[in-house]
Amino acid sequence: MERAHQGPKPLDSHQVKLVAAGVWTVKVGILELLLGVPTTRGLESIGHHLITKQYASIMPQAIAAWCRQLGHEVFYATYYGQSDPKGLLPDDLDIVFIGCYTRASALAYALSKLYQKERTRTVIGGPHAKSFPDDCLRFFDLVVLQCDKTVVSDILSGVYSPHTIISSGRTLSDLPSVEERMPEIKASAFSRSGRPSFSTIIPMLASVGCPYACNFCTDWNNPYSLLPLDRLEADLRYLSHHWPGVKLAFHDPNFAVKFDQTLEVMERLPPNARNPYIVESSLSLLRGSRLERLRDTNCIYIAPGIESWSSYSNKTGVGKKSGAEKVMLLADHLKLLHKQVPGIQVNFIFGLDTDEGDEPVELTKQFIRQTSFAWPVINIPMPFGGTPLFDQYLDEGRILESVPFTFYYFPYLVTTLKNYDPLVYYQKLLDLLVYSVTGEVFWRRQWTTPSWTLRFFYLMRTLGMGRQVQQVKEILKTMTADPQFLAFHRRESAVLPEFYHREYERQLGRYAGLMSREDRTPVLTPASTVRPLALVK
Repeated sequence: MERAHQGPKPLDSHQVKLVAAGVWTVKVGILELLLGVPTTRGLESIGHHLITKQYASIMPQAIAAWCRQLGHEVFYATYYGQSDPKGLLPDDLDIVFIGCYTRASALAYALSKLYQKERTRTVIGGPHAKSFPDDCLRFFDLVVLQCDKTVVSDILSGVYSPHTIISSGRTLSDLPSVEERMPEIKASAFSRSGRPSFSTIIPMLASVGCPYACNFCTDWNNPYSLLPLDRLEADLRYLSHHWPGVKLAFHDPNFAVKFDQTLEVMERLPPNARNPYIVESSLSLLRGSRLERLRDTNCIYIAPGIESWSSYSNKTGVGKKSGAEKVMLLADHLKLLHKQVPGIQVNFIFGLDTDEGDEPVELTKQFIRQTSFAWPVINIPMPFGGTPLFDQYLDEGRILESVPFTFYYFPYLVTTLKNYDPLVYYQKLLDLLVYSVTGEVFWRRQWTTPSWTLRFFYLMRTLGMGRQVQQVKEILKTMTADPQFLAFHRRESAVLPEFYHREYERQLGRYAGLMSREDRTPVLTPASTVRPLALVK
């Protein structure tokens, strides 16, 4: 029998007791997949090294710190397309934790198969595991939806048998300090010299959850909760003393919902000792004197979600306003914000059920003209598991069930849209993308950006959007030339086009042979039917 079918190396009862007592050391690997495809092109590779590398998440780093605290041998790495991902960790691991977004799920599955051949226990967590746990369970021994130190300790002690979905059953209430995470921060964000570079960003977390219930968001039903403010203050003081001037990025789903409490902690540091920081927040929170407080605490980049000109207006603070009136109000709001915060990103979703005709495209163009200093991010509606959008599209039969999960990201369309034929949709999407990177908009953005670091960042993102334009053109060309491809996207055929198989195999490269065509077909399970083993301690 092949080792691939033998399952992970089990711990006997004596070893379980030794692990629990801190006597038995487990060799632990932690790998976060920031990309699902290797990058070999010059500029693209540089962009991922300077930018994508800095998107490392907090939870994989926290798991590494917890494992060290529990006395185990820890190896941590992030993959951003730079090499063979499996080669980033040793071969003789007892257990490996893999975290990823859905776009990297194919690579995660292939890696799990390789580790299981070596009888290494495999665990998956992160956004993809939370969205599609049943699909993950086809390839991983354990799937974690909610994690804390107790969950990690029990996993390492062999408490759970293979083929288990695990959840802590409680809101995250604490994390290792920045100082405790520094080995992972240096490995993921610093240069090879062990020092921060101009692009280094240290991940932070001040809160979890969000008070809004946007139907596309995986945090729609996670209540907002502040993490301990004394820990936040200690982290900020540590960074100010040891790594002054290094940029911080708060990974809060919605930063500073409790604005005064959060900003008061930042304001306790002397003005010249405050590290520059980046946040994602709702425009409804960013008004009046709060804008000056963001400036004074050294906020350098903020990313509010506008989403749509016809819906989601509550979190932008414009009441029931929509259409051209909403464009005008939010453009004025962003101009005030830009006077205090130099870098601004605005997020849109094009293709929602409320979108129809040319209006969404033209209104977004109008907004970009008026706010050329802001970086626009155009998203396609993605039905991530556990969201109301997923449940709605699944009930209405609008999800293209045979599309592998690795295509659940821009520029791929994995659903049928209510008001757009797929060919028409991609034509409009291309029009919007091309406009957002026109020379006039690009140069206006560069001229209104005071920081050379931000100008370089926008330049790299412009090059990245140029790649997206080429991808959309390729999809449009295929739709025009291949009737079966267009029929599939019109839901007139259920057979996955060869276009996707070829792209899937290109992305996986040397690992493509590990994933059969049957493996690629996703398991679409509503979150309401998933029954994790929840801990109550």
